[in-house]
Amino acid sequence: MLIMFDCDGVLVDSEIIAAQVDSEDFAEIGFKITPEEIVRRFAGLTVADIVEVVEGEIGRRIEPEFLENQKKKLNERLAQEVEAVPGIVDLLDRLDGPRCVCSNSRTERLKIMMERTDLWGRFEPYIWSSVEVGGKQPKPDPNVYLYAMEQFRAHPRDSIVVEDSVFGVSAGHAAGARVVGFTGGAHAWPGLSDLLTDAGAETVINNLADLPKVIEAFSVWDGVAD
Repeated sequence: MLIMFDCDGVLVDSEIIAAQVDSEDFAEIGFKITPEEIVRRFAGLTVADIVEVVEGEIGRRIEPEFLENQKKKLNERLAQEVEAVPGIVDLLDRLDGPRCVCSNSRTERLKIMMERTDLWGRFEPYIWSSVEVGGKQPKPDPNVYLYAMEQFRAHPRDSIVVEDSVFGVSAGHAAGARVVGFTGGAHAWPGLSDLLTDAGAETVINNLADLPKVIEAFSVWDGVAD
């Protein structure tokens, strides 16, 4: 089976760092929100989507200079602090089939995070940003997953998506793939599992070591969430 991994919150624990930076910076322009609220509302969205929401709530445009400084600050923090999600290296050592990364983050940031955590070489060249491939639509559009399956000539029923956000699960489900929700990232909260299931995940795990068992089960079970 083809295994398609989201990056933020599945391969690397970046969501909590991004939420801290966003909370600090948005407060400067009058949008007060905690890191926890940011994770719950925005995890899995592109920067453009988040900016659109914030601009709508503060009633004015966010200046490009602010966004550029925020991007630089986050990239610096990720390059210094981000860690691999526990268990991902051992999992990759156990998997022997095709795999790839399908993310809403741009390639520039993916490389920063995945090189720091020694994961870039485990997937290269099969690392794709949703806004840079296919129709360039971000999740929850299925674009990046459809693109990945096309590259591998993989049938959706022989493809598994691993996602930690409602938007990502929705994208994988819309692509027709088997979707596994993941709640083992540092940003996960009680109730996330139910949300992922409602969005279309066939099962939810909080330990990456459980994924091989799920893959084995999917190979003999054709059930799918509606």
